Amino acid sequence: MTLEDLKILISKGESETLEFKSSFNQETIVSLSAFTNTKGGVVILGVSDKKEISGVVINEETLQNWTNEIKTKTYPSILPDAEIFEIDNKVIVSLSVKEYPIKPVSVKGKYYKRKGNSNHQLSIQEISDLHLKTFNSSWDNYFTNSYDINNLSLEKINAFTDKLNKIRENNIVDDPLTVLHKFELIKVEKISNACFLLFSKDDVFQATIHAGRFSDSISIKDNKTIRCDLFGQIDEVLSFIKKHINKEYIITGNPQREERWQYPLQALREIVINMIVHRNYQDAGESIIKIYNDKIEFFNPGRLPDDISIEQLISGDYISQARNKKVASIFKDTGIIEQYGSGIRRIREIFIAYQLLPPQFENFQHGFKVTVFSKLEKVVEKVAEKVVEKVVEELSLNQQKIIDCIKSNHFISAKETAAIIGISLRKAQENFKKLKDKKIIKRIGPDKGGYWEVLK
Repeated sequence: MTLEDLKILISKGESETLEFKSSFNQETIVSLSAFTNTKGGVVILGVSDKKEISGVVINEETLQNWTNEIKTKTYPSILPDAEIFEIDNKVIVSLSVKEYPIKPVSVKGKYYKRKGNSNHQLSIQEISDLHLKTFNSSWDNYFTNSYDINNLSLEKINAFTDKLNKIRENNIVDDPLTVLHKFELIKVEKISNACFLLFSKDDVFQATIHAGRFSDSISIKDNKTIRCDLFGQIDEVLSFIKKHINKEYIITGNPQREERWQYPLQALREIVINMIVHRNYQDAGESIIKIYNDKIEFFNPGRLPDDISIEQLISGDYISQARNKKVASIFKDTGIIEQYGSGIRRIREIFIAYQLLPPQFENFQHGFKVTVFSKLEKVVEKVAEKVVEKVVEELSLNQQKIIDCIKSNHFISAKETAAIIGISLRKAQENFKKLKDKKIIKRIGPDKGGYWEVLK
């Protein structure tokens, strides 16, 4: 790093990869460990958090002493690159580290990660996840002492083999236990967590899903608790949803009537599969599905990874990371998952083609929530509550629909909106521009990666 590079860094201020310290202390070591557990970074000593140059006093042994202290207080030991600079006759020291290949790195038994411009202590769950990622593994891949092969259903394993044989060129003729060995689901007499979740002959309590039909936010009309194996959960959940959503028959020129469900079933199936594959089964919480008159909410324990934002999820600008790699692999082998990382995009495309709003995705408490809407509400009254009456009178019906779309999904594009409300892309773009000119909506950020905001 050159002196000019250093000055540019200081001018930018603290960030996910940059920390200022007036002097060397314990927090310096904490920051360095947090950087190694995240994306790497630099601690600049002799600069305050307000970017004021104060400098540090050092002698011939100072850097060696600091390095030794960092080394002895961290595990695995951190050895930062140290550089000395001079600005306005004041000594500045930079300590830089790269992202560590073996995580997590601890400071006197505690673990930290970098988030924004501050350090956060890792929870036990985060420590476990970070360790598993280091070895490109996941919790479901690990072999458990809590269960053994006596807890498995041979009938379910045979059904799994039958599924495989329907899509394979060469049929599998092995016995059930040999099949599990070949798919690395059992080792000697131990079974993996994934194996138990997939083939348990009894209820799987840690995979519990609660599904309910609500007439309002607190009044429940029907409910079901699902504790079967992961293969069975897909059909069990979809069967309950189909029981409580509407279906209409469309008369066409064809001899057979056309069915149209309240929601596209293919997309709902994708959402359920994503729930099962990405659920945090170590979390004590349970998956919850709430069916209302005009929407369905899917809640799953396990938030998005820290390095994937909602914006990236919706735009597709991310690398897919299955929380349960073995379950995802088995689902792919049986054709349940077609392609890694394409589920969210497909779900959105299916809803738009169905002329419905794309689902809403959000981190919620200790998990992740997906909300789907059955129709685009023509709620001029709701718009009128927030928009001056004169402005409402000037809005066309399509413009009111666009506002409703934005309220449901701030990341929606003009192309998606056009498909939902049934107008051309050119017309949608024209209406977006008119709403911007009237200062009713505002674009925050760039065309790609930004979002819309309703101002009035």
